[in-house]
Amino acid sequence: MDGNKAPNVKGVDSPGRRTVYSLCGMCAVRCPIQVEVQDGRVVWIQGNPNDKTMGTSLCAKGAAAIAFENDDERPQYPLIRTGARGGGQWRRASWDEALDYIAEKLQGVIDKFGGKGIAFSDRGGPFADLQKTFVKSLGSPNYFNHDCTCGRNAQHASQSLFGMGRKGLGMDIKNTKHLVLYGRNMIESLQVKEVKDFMDALGKGAKCTYIDVRATLTASKASRFWMIRPNTEYALNLAFIHVVLAENLYDADFVKKWVVGLDELRESVKETTPEWAEKMTGVPAGEIKAAIREIAADRPNVIFHLGWMTARHRQSFYTSRTAHILNALMGNIEQTGGLIIAKGTGDYGLKGLNKLDQRAPKVEDPRVDGVGTKFKHFDKGPGLMHLLFPAILSGEPYPMGAYIAYRHDPLTSLPDPDVMKQALDKLDLIVSIDVNYSETAWYADVILPEATFLERGSIIAEKKGAKPNLQLRDQCISPRFDSRPAWWIFREILRRLGKSEPLEFETLEDIWAYQLEGTDVSLEELRSKGVLGLVSKEERRDRDTGLGFKTASGKVEMISPALDEAGLPSLAPFYDPPANEPGQFNLVFGRVAYHNHAHTMNNPLLNELMSENALWINKATGGELGIGDGDTIEVKSNGYSTKGKVRLTEFIHPEAAFMVHGFGRTVPLQTRTYGKGMADQRLMKGKLTSYDPAGGGNCLTETVISVKKA
Repeated sequence: MDGNKAPNVKGVDSPGRRTVYSLCGMCAVRCPIQVEVQDGRVVWIQGNPNDKTMGTSLCAKGAAAIAFENDDERPQYPLIRTGARGGGQWRRASWDEALDYIAEKLQGVIDKFGGKGIAFSDRGGPFADLQKTFVKSLGSPNYFNHDCTCGRNAQHASQSLFGMGRKGLGMDIKNTKHLVLYGRNMIESLQVKEVKDFMDALGKGAKCTYIDVRATLTASKASRFWMIRPNTEYALNLAFIHVVLAENLYDADFVKKWVVGLDELRESVKETTPEWAEKMTGVPAGEIKAAIREIAADRPNVIFHLGWMTARHRQSFYTSRTAHILNALMGNIEQTGGLIIAKGTGDYGLKGLNKLDQRAPKVEDPRVDGVGTKFKHFDKGPGLMHLLFPAILSGEPYPMGAYIAYRHDPLTSLPDPDVMKQALDKLDLIVSIDVNYSETAWYADVILPEATFLERGSIIAEKKGAKPNLQLRDQCISPRFDSRPAWWIFREILRRLGKSEPLEFETLEDIWAYQLEGTDVSLEELRSKGVLGLVSKEERRDRDTGLGFKTASGKVEMISPALDEAGLPSLAPFYDPPANEPGQFNLVFGRVAYHNHAHTMNNPLLNELMSENALWINKATGGELGIGDGDTIEVKSNGYSTKGKVRLTEFIHPEAAFMVHGFGRTVPLQTRTYGKGMADQRLMKGKLTSYDPAGGGNCLTETVISVKKA
């Protein structure tokens, strides 16, 4: 692209060598990085040494960012569809033409249905203030993110107990004495700072109990690993609580001050003995007793991980909720080595960033997914994406006309893409703004190429924690192609609709200046470090008088009024999942350390490390089915079938099968990954609207597949 036309930050085209501090964009973690630029080209990337925990460390995905930047197999200019949706027929358009086209279609939707007829989704994260402002400016309440397939169950579990979301309680992993993980594959999910804290803790003698249906790299680091029956970890937690209460292993002083509903909790677990749990989970009762006694001996420097990607089934909300109940019983709150209540600038008497969405008019319409109205027990902020599609199909509670996907790929991340396409086909407009040819982009009407994270700056992020900080994604280089940053794209669409006032800034520097106005932080100081701590000394809340839980009682509530109102139990009995027939397995999915969820499969370097996934099944079980390691197999589920390779291993439970997510791509322009491997989301046929009624997350791991040699 002609750099003079791009909305670049000042000085980005300066000759010679420059050091730029920014945030990685190769996955959703957004690690602080240091980027070396020589004459307009990125020549080196490492972790940002100004962040003490991060240091210069970088994962394989971050290291492959230069290969991604130099790759031509990504959207290079705006495209407008010319054939049928998904048919792959496009024509090149100028930015003006593409934006005019989108604005005309959006205006038509607004005229017919109002702004609420537009839906928007992204992957959440620290820059979401920008996207939310855009959606509010359109007059729509229908902002969604990816969280129904990520942390919704954990979010709602935390809210039901503490009145604060999952990010309201951070984990002091570095100083913990015992970490309990439920399928949280920390080593391969690979948040660099989290992994370094985990390894530091192990180096200092911490223990880790890891519970999963398969042995991951995290299991290899654990002091205890249980290969549990699929979807039964909730039963294990109920047995833990049974022993904690029966043997008085809990922190009586903390519970007396801060927990309400202990009698109801005690009643709910009176029958869930370790012997009962052994029948459900396959974990020996003696080991359950020994483990919880060992863990309790280390309280309060203990963490039961709330989980992001715990198994996804109709009771995974209760898995997360009971993990937090165990944290509360052991007094692991606001404790070194336990959970630390996240603080923002206001907690330290500082002024925070000015928010962009304060500039947008308030939207009064209800959400189309019913969150906040029909489903009052769910957090209505990002809603529940999977409920958007049945609303589009039915036209209830009101019709929808347009959908904008910003770096979000629901046709890959949500189950049953065929049903989603049926819904999308009822819309007048589908727009994808992305740096990749996602499956959703390929089904869109217009693709707008966003500049890569090295080619764009983002709004400043304010991050809560034990000590709050500011983080800056600075622009490192000019775009290679005719792409644009998101803030510019949103502003230009709003300008065409006469709604740009909330994002009416000429440059990104103008947005940064607005955000920082009134704070004690200068842009120069922030740019010089990339990450800026706002306080020097951590403050803890008073465990006797001031923990400040945001529930009605101000305490940890075993019985949630919100769940009561919704007709859902706070302390639910365990539902034993049905046994599978021979040759059938519960499908679970995950990732490896060198691929993110679904965006790196076509990366030139990372594709060399893994270009195709395989289905893991138990070695003995595979033998009984006449399947050999490396064979081609046919995998079926609910009328859908696919073929791929099998990996036989003793490191997976006989009732489970596993594959790495993100493969089975159908976009021919991604030549390295096109048509390779299997797509787990297509096997999840019929699961789009199957979700945990208390937590809202999709029941992904209730998918049952059958396997035979092809």
